[in-house]
Amino acid sequence: MSISLTHIQEQLRPQLDALNDIIVTTLTSNSELTNNIVTSYMKSKGKMLRPIITLLSAKFFGGINEKALNAAAALEMLHNASLIHDDVIDQATERRGFPTINNVWSNHVAVLVGDFFVTGALRCGVATGDGRILSALADMGRDLSLGEIDQVDFARKHNIDEATYMEIIRSKTASLFECCAVVGGYANNAPQTAIDELKRFARLLGICFQIKDDTFDYYHDPIVGKPTGNDLREGKVTLPLIYALNRADMPERDKMLELVNQETLSSEDIDSLIEYAKRAGGIDYAYETMKRLRDEANDVLSPYSPDETVDQLREIFDYVIERKL
Repeated sequence: MSISLTHIQEQLRPQLDALNDIIVTTLTSNSELTNNIVTSYMKSKGKMLRPIITLLSAKFFGGINEKALNAAAALEMLHNASLIHDDVIDQATERRGFPTINNVWSNHVAVLVGDFFVTGALRCGVATGDGRILSALADMGRDLSLGEIDQVDFARKHNIDEATYMEIIRSKTASLFECCAVVGGYANNAPQTAIDELKRFARLLGICFQIKDDTFDYYHDPIVGKPTGNDLREGKVTLPLIYALNRADMPERDKMLELVNQETLSSEDIDSLIEYAKRAGGIDYAYETMKRLRDEANDVLSPYSPDETVDQLREIFDYVIERKL
C-alpha cells in the first residue's frame, strides 16, 4: 500500500495555510525581482515535511499556537535556503520538476536569494519572542553546516565507515528534524525531559530520511531529480556501498576498494560500484537499517497513550521509508 502525507496534510490544513501566510508575508519585499523569484520558487515547494513535524510536536506537547507557527516558518525557510545554496553547489538545473533559481537567473542571484530566506527565518525566530527557540535554530544551523563540511572533508580523503557516515547525516540532515521537535516543545513550555525524548524520535526519523535519500542514488529515476551515481561522482560514499565494501567474502571487494579510492571515477567505475553495492546486499542492508530505526522510534513513543498525534508521528516514519522521492 502506498503511503503519503496527504491525510496528515489535510488534518493540519488550517495551520499549514496560516504558516504559508507567515512565510509569504515575511518574504515579501520592495524588490520586484526578489518578489518574482520568491513567488516562482514557492510554486515548487515540497511536502512541507519539516513544518509538519514542528506542528505535530507542538500538538504533542499541548497545541499549535502562534509561537509554533513562527518557529515552523523559520525552519521551512532555513531548509529552503539550504536547498537553494545546494543547487548552486551542485550546478543543478531542476528541483522537483521546476527550473532552479541558479539555472533561470545566475549563481550570484541564487546565493543572495538563499541569504534572503535566511534573514526571513531570523525574523520569524525573533517573532516567537523565545530565546530558546532562537538558540535551537542557531545550533541547528551550526550542526547542518559542519555536517556538510565534514562530508566534503571525508569525500576528499576517501575514507568513511558506517559510524562516521551516521554522525555526518545526523549533523547535516537529522539536526533539522531534531530542531522541529525541540521548538514545538518550547512553544508549549514542555518539560525538557519530554522534549529530549521527542528529539530522539526526530533524530531517528532524520537519519532514516537521509538513508532513504541516499538509496535513490543507486537507481535511475527522473522524478528524484538527480542522475544515478551523483553522490559517488562527488566523492560521497553512502550506506549501501559502505556495507558492500565491508563484505570481505565478496570476490570483487578488493577491486571495488581500489576503485573507490581513486582520485576520480569514470562513468564505468561508478556503474561498477553501484552494481556491486546491489549485488552485495547494500540496498537490502539500508532498508534493514531504516526498519531498525523505525523500531527504535516506536519504542520512544510506546510510553504514550495512542492518540491522533502519536499515530501521525508513526505514519510519518512509515512514509519516510516508503516514499518515492
